[in-house]
Amino acid sequence: MAGVELTKCVRACRNAGFCAYRAREVYSLGRNDFTSVRLLSSRRATNMSDSKKSSTLMFGVLGISMGALVGAGYSYYKKTQTQPSAVLNKNVGVTNAVLETPPDIQISKEIVAPSDNTGLKLTLFQYATCPFCCKVRAVLDYYGFSYNIVEVNPVLRQQIKWTEYKKVPIVLANVDGVYQQMNDSSMIISALASYLHDRGQGLTDIVKCYPTVSFTDDDGKLKNEILNRYFLMYQGNIPQGKTKEAILEERKWRKWVDDVLVHMLSPNVYRTREEALQAFTWFSQVGEWEKHFSTWERYLVIYVGAYAMWIIGKRLKKRHNLKDDVRVSLYDACNHWMKSVKMQGTKFMGGESPNLSDLAVYGVLNSIEGCNAFQDALEHTSIGTWYYSVKQSVQSHSGCSAMNG
Repeated sequence: MAGVELTKCVRACRNAGFCAYRAREVYSLGRNDFTSVRLLSSRRATNMSDSKKSSTLMFGVLGISMGALVGAGYSYYKKTQTQPSAVLNKNVGVTNAVLETPPDIQISKEIVAPSDNTGLKLTLFQYATCPFCCKVRAVLDYYGFSYNIVEVNPVLRQQIKWTEYKKVPIVLANVDGVYQQMNDSSMIISALASYLHDRGQGLTDIVKCYPTVSFTDDDGKLKNEILNRYFLMYQGNIPQGKTKEAILEERKWRKWVDDVLVHMLSPNVYRTREEALQAFTWFSQVGEWEKHFSTWERYLVIYVGAYAMWIIGKRLKKRHNLKDDVRVSLYDACNHWMKSVKMQGTKFMGGESPNLSDLAVYGVLNSIEGCNAFQDALEHTSIGTWYYSVKQSVQSHSGCSAMNG
């Protein structure tokens, strides 16, 4: 296709060049002897000066036209030669890596839950206030997993140089003498919940149910997508007390958290420069950055990060079509969730106990608990009672009974 278009472009340029040559020939004739010759149906030249002006104008128009034509043809040719195909499928079937040895990293914190009998020895690579990391922590704490935390410097990110995956959260699980890497918060949650449901599957086998595909979007950017990341692998054995409708509803709301709710956060938390700085100062306290990073690293993250996110927050507001007053968009999302919980007629979306959608909404909101935006949401919506009920369930490991099947 590119070759055909390039051939057409060259042919057109050749024709344009021939026209320019003929125009020059006509102009020469008119200048020397034949003042009666017409140029491209122009009026009869009355004198040499008028003829010269007309010819100069013609050359200008022809020159611009040729330049535009050649430029357009070359641009099209380069685009068709360099733009990748719409779907690469380069990584079809690829699953998260299995490491023979753990990376050489320093553990920031150890969380020990007496109820954990999995023996997985989990390590979570995180930013303390990343909403996706908070989602994973909510699930780990609710079910009573023991795990180590590695706090990642959000600017320098030395702690994840060992992996090609450059986002957090990342979880490493020690399984049968190797280390199973799991990426993406929703996939991590689905895999661990599936494992608790049926230990016989084996975590490594479960991870294979979440393959990655690569593709390019409409802008030509390479994207990776983890398939089935909201699905729990029940193997046809639905847990007692759950229905297919409840499973579909849980899955729907987990996706809503990633597609809608999480996009409310940055434009609200970084609404002004003052709020952005306040947020990053709180992030430093929660993440105990003074313990894990040098002084210059900590100040770099706080001040550079706050300024950068203030700018990014404005872009995200526009990208996700938030209202002029971004707080209203946040309130709308909270009210939408609470209205849906109320329609259930139960304490939580999951009934009398939180399910994975409750934990997902809680985890995302927990990431901004110390920010002005969260306090405003408590004052202007009814989400507070539900939020603190889930928080109590998470902190008391209320889901630990799943450890025993």
